Amino acid sequence: MTKPPIFETFGCRLNAYETEAMKELAEAAGVEDAIVVNTCAVTAEAVRKARQDIRRMRRDNPNAKIIVTGCAAQTEPETFAAMAEVDHVVGNSEKMQAETWKGFAPDLIGQTERVIVDDIMSVTETAGHLIDGFGRHRAYVQVQNGCDHRCTFCIIPYGRGNSRSVPAGVVVDQIKRLVDRGFNEVVLTGVDLTSWGDDLPGTPPLGDLVRRILKLVPDLPRLRISSIDSIEADPALMEAIATEPRLMPHLHLSLQAGDDMILKRMKRRHLRDDAIRFCEEALKLRPDMTYGADIIAGFPTETEEMFENSLKLVEECQLTWLHVFPYSPRPGTPAAKMPQVRGPAIKDRAARLRAAGDLRVQAHLDAQVGRDQVILMEGPRIGRTEQFAEVRFNRDMPEGQIITARISSHDGKSLFA
Repeated sequence: MTKPPIFETFGCRLNAYETEAMKELAEAAGVEDAIVVNTCAVTAEAVRKARQDIRRMRRDNPNAKIIVTGCAAQTEPETFAAMAEVDHVVGNSEKMQAETWKGFAPDLIGQTERVIVDDIMSVTETAGHLIDGFGRHRAYVQVQNGCDHRCTFCIIPYGRGNSRSVPAGVVVDQIKRLVDRGFNEVVLTGVDLTSWGDDLPGTPPLGDLVRRILKLVPDLPRLRISSIDSIEADPALMEAIATEPRLMPHLHLSLQAGDDMILKRMKRRHLRDDAIRFCEEALKLRPDMTYGADIIAGFPTETEEMFENSLKLVEECQLTWLHVFPYSPRPGTPAAKMPQVRGPAIKDRAARLRAAGDLRVQAHLDAQVGRDQVILMEGPRIGRTEQFAEVRFNRDMPEGQIITARISSHDGKSLFA
C-alpha cells in the first residue's frame, strides 16, 4: 500500500510556507512513499540537527525515498549527497518547480538525477506560489525571497540567492482569495522583507504594498508583516503604522546587536541610535506597538562592555519578544574567521539577554490584565492578541474567528481570558 509523502520542516516561516507549496506540487505529481526534509542553514547547529533527523528518519522508514531540500541543501549539497540515507538533494529554486516533483513520481524516480541543485544566484524571479494558506486561522503569503546584503555572520544569501519580489497585483489577488476562504489574518513573509520592490518597475517600497493590500482587500481584518530591517522602513510604511488599524501593532526587528563596533563588524546597515530612534518613532505613531527582535550573543570580538550595549537595548528599544541566538561560527562566512568569544561567555550572555526579555514579557502581560483584547483564535482554547501575546481560555471558542475578551490574569508566558 502506497503512502503520501511525509514533510519535515526546519527553520523559518518562509520554509514552512514553501513546505505547503511543495505538498501541493508533490500531490499533483503523484509522489509516493517519500520523506521530504526542508532544511535550514542559519547555523551549523541547524545543519547538524537536520543530518541527525535524516538518520533517524531512515531508521524509522527503511523503504522510503528521502529527498533533502532547503537552504542547507542549497549551500552544501555535497554534505547531504555524501549521506547514505539520502536519495535525492534538491536546491531551493528547484524545489518550487512542478517539473522537479514530476521526476519523483513512481514511474520516473529511477531516472531522476540524485543531485538537482543549480546556481541560486542566477535566479531572477520569485513566483507567487499561490497556496491557499495553511492552518485554519492565519495565512502566510510570500512576497519576497533572497537577500542582496552580505552580513558577515549570515550564509542565507547563498541559500536563497539575490532579492526578488512578487508583483503587488499577484500578492493582492492571492490575499483576496485567502479572505474569500475565510482567513482573518495574513502575514507577509520574505527573507529581507523591506527590500520588496527594489527589483520591480518604479522600485515601489514595502509601505506601498501594505497600503495597497489594505485598500484593495477591505474585507481583510488583520495584516501582519514579519521580520523587517528597521533602517529600511520607508515613509509609506510609517504612515501605514500610524493610520491603518488593520495593520497589527507588532513588529519583529532584525537588530542583531546594540553596540556600534559589533554592528560594523557584522556589516549591518544601522547603528544603535538608528534602532532606538525607529522604535521611539513607531511607538509615538502607534502607542500600542510592541516589538520583537533578533539579537546575537557573543559575536566574535564582543567584549563585556559591547555586550552590555546590546543588553541595554532591550530597555532602550522597549523590546518584548526576543529571539536570542548564541553565536556559533558558520563555515563560509567572514565572521567565522574572526577572533571568537569563548563558549561559556556566549552561553552566559545569551542567558542574560533571555532574562531581560522575560522581564519585558512580564511587564507587557501585567499591563494587559483587566483590559479587553481583540483575539484571533488559533485553536478552540488558544489565540493571539494584536500584539501577538498568547491568550488561553477555559472553554471552547470559535476557531479561526476574531473575538473580544477581557484579560483576567497571566502565568508569565500566556494571558488568560
